[in-house]
Amino acid sequence: MTETKDEEQVVMTPKGKTANSTTLVIERKKIQKTDDKMHIAGGQHTGIVINKEIVIENGTSEPPHLSLEFRVFLVSSQTGKHTQESRTLRFWFRPASDSTDHPSEDGQATVAQDFFKELVSPKEFPRDYVGFIKKIMKLMQHNYQTIKKIEVELKQLEGEAVPVRPLSAEEPLGNVTLLTVEKVLDLIESAYPNPITIQDVAKDNSWDEEEVAHHLAELQSRNLVKNLEHGAFTRQQSHDVQVTIVKQMPTMISSKQPTIAIITAQYCEKLAVDAMIENKETFVRYTTVGESNVYTLGNIGAHRIVCTKLPSVGHTREAMTAAGNTTTRLLGTFQKVDYVFLVGVGGGVPHYTDYNKHVRLGDVVVSYPSKDKNIYLYCEKANQTDKGYEFEVKPYRPNNLNLQEIARNLKSSAENNEVTAPWVNYIKDALNLLRTSTEPDFRPPSADSDKLYMNIGNKDIIEVAHPLPQDKSVKRQEGQPRIHLGSIASGRQIVKDDTLRQKFAAQMGVLSFDCEFDTVIESILGNCKDSFICIRGISDYKDGTRQKEWQPYASLVSASVMKAIICGLEPPNNV
Repeated sequence: MTETKDEEQVVMTPKGKTANSTTLVIERKKIQKTDDKMHIAGGQHTGIVINKEIVIENGTSEPPHLSLEFRVFLVSSQTGKHTQESRTLRFWFRPASDSTDHPSEDGQATVAQDFFKELVSPKEFPRDYVGFIKKIMKLMQHNYQTIKKIEVELKQLEGEAVPVRPLSAEEPLGNVTLLTVEKVLDLIESAYPNPITIQDVAKDNSWDEEEVAHHLAELQSRNLVKNLEHGAFTRQQSHDVQVTIVKQMPTMISSKQPTIAIITAQYCEKLAVDAMIENKETFVRYTTVGESNVYTLGNIGAHRIVCTKLPSVGHTREAMTAAGNTTTRLLGTFQKVDYVFLVGVGGGVPHYTDYNKHVRLGDVVVSYPSKDKNIYLYCEKANQTDKGYEFEVKPYRPNNLNLQEIARNLKSSAENNEVTAPWVNYIKDALNLLRTSTEPDFRPPSADSDKLYMNIGNKDIIEVAHPLPQDKSVKRQEGQPRIHLGSIASGRQIVKDDTLRQKFAAQMGVLSFDCEFDTVIESILGNCKDSFICIRGISDYKDGTRQKEWQPYASLVSASVMKAIICGLEPPNNV
């Protein structure tokens, strides 16, 4: 007697083919084992079925619940050249009646994202057509029971330029940092307010002193750099900024004492924050030994503020110690500070399938309590185990979440009202102010430069399309950066590894990474400041050190959201 019992299998069926594209449908279907139009796999592939007949859809088919598009750039083992292909995945999920663990709309996006990450995992990315389809079928069969159907469209591309993944400052080409006038300016801005000498610049980078001196002379002629005593150079401030050189800060009356401190790390971040300040005056204390300090004082709304720039932030112990010491000196000098803001750029954590959760360039992530109430996480180490990765983490949280609640209300108001968000007007005002100077270009870069890449090993990369809005999505408004609330993290080991960074972000609920501010936060907590917040304008998809093009604008949007939060605070009592 022949077995004809219907059993649910994962079935692959061709749907269509053109000269440069192929479309397949992979779905769960109940089939009869006697059907001679089916190739039924056995052994380790039991449950996988290849349908030889082309699928024909009658009537109007249900639109996909989610879709995801990405471009693959693979190096051919035969020619050594890149081959290029566009691949689209369209997802349908089981109805609630078919599954006890039927995912919600948010859950569907999470499942699709997890499926995609596993599909393109660098260690196991299938580089041939058959392996790619087989992996989709195996993932559906074993790991993703709630997915009912996936439509796969593969399209050959021609004439597309292979994308160049932007390098960070820590990834010089061929281990040699090229000497350019822009690089010298970067180093001077990074060190600011610390002055640096020609000898230091040349020695640290193995450059020729005469060439460094030539570039510095050009920067001086452009009024970007000035020469101090002892042959040291520092960044020249704009002519409209009044800078006073002091040996120590002058004494201030009580009503002039700042109650808010703002800490930045990059020169463009400091400029962006300064553009939000009224009645500002800047004091610089240069030292030949130890760290120099820059303090800009003024008003934002009803509040007195002080803004500083850390002389350097990085992964060396010296840089981290200097950042902590500068913060301690700031809070020791201005002892009436109640609130501390860490403002600047960071790297966003993308969501490949959920439009609402997707963090894009030019958006802002505000540190907000994650599941364990922490707003900042420093990963000291990632240990690989049989079950995956275990992360050694130092968590940080403020005792007072007043600033976070103001940010939450601002986000809610912006998404639920038709009125323009306040930070949009602050951006416009600041752009008018900053356009008159010789400083970086703070205007938003072209949206076309917001590219999302994944490294899949062997010099192969994937460019992933940004997710499209669904029916219930809160649509982005043109020119209005979106606020995201979530924890912010850092740690060299996880930041430099794409896969580790994604795993850490998913496990810890992280929305942004930055350049190791743990010593700064420890100084804030050590000085008994109960309320602090990190605000990160997104300039890349790593930690803010790439995509120089986006850094000025990302700095500006983070400073504008900072101003909106400060203006939401109750006026101080020390009048």
